[in-house]
Amino acid sequence: MAAIPAWADTQFSIRQMNRDDVPRGKGQCDIRLQVDNEVEVAVRGNMVFARTIAGQNARDDGSECNAPLPRREMPDLMFEVKDSRNEIRLVANPDRRNDFAAIVHIRDGSGGFGRYHFRLSWNMDAVSNLRPPDRRDDDRRDNNRPPAGGFVWNNVINFRGQGRGAAVFNEADSRRLMDVNVDIDRGGKILVSFRADRGRAVVFSGFLMDREGGRLKASVTSEDGRLRGPMYISVDERQNVNSITLEATDGRDRMRVNWDRR
Repeated sequence: MAAIPAWADTQFSIRQMNRDDVPRGKGQCDIRLQVDNEVEVAVRGNMVFARTIAGQNARDDGSECNAPLPRREMPDLMFEVKDSRNEIRLVANPDRRNDFAAIVHIRDGSGGFGRYHFRLSWNMDAVSNLRPPDRRDDDRRDNNRPPAGGFVWNNVINFRGQGRGAAVFNEADSRRLMDVNVDIDRGGKILVSFRADRGRAVVFSGFLMDREGGRLKASVTSEDGRLRGPMYISVDERQNVNSITLEATDGRDRMRVNWDRR
């Protein structure tokens, strides 16, 4: 379960919640899906990964979070079923074994797509006071280790941006990029996810290396782990992403990313 994106048939970024009815200090994710038959769903950070066990792939039906799911063990995480047609249950809380994802199993035997809505909620103040995960354990488990002198972030934070750009592979295959989410945890781990024109998100992960004002530098790899390079991210004080550039390679293939806020 640690390599969740590797088994996902469907994945998407959860949009930022615009409602103001969630109490201050409470983290909340409302995951709304259309499910045909049986799926296993993982919520990690601000991403949903769904593995199809039987039937058609699950579809997003308006999922939203007011904050990314923290990269922490959360024994007090609340799971509530708000809407369902058949069986839905939480099978695993976030922990090291599943790379801090909440895992939910859904089985719908009624035929066709059924609507499922579950809510994850947590006390953000309580989570922020927990001890961060041991960086040495992450290094032993992760092939994408931070280079010496890696930057340590002082809090869990999320940046978002609405804009346009492109990811170009070997100067030929181009994918149009739209909205972007950037999640950074206290250990300096970073997850950058672009909404793309072909349905599947374009995702990079790695470690934050440096910060100079509103300019961040990270060492990232592509989702398949092949391409690696420095990513430069410009942000503002309102946690908006202004621009992103990346040159990644494995020595043979290359990917170039340029994205700007609109």
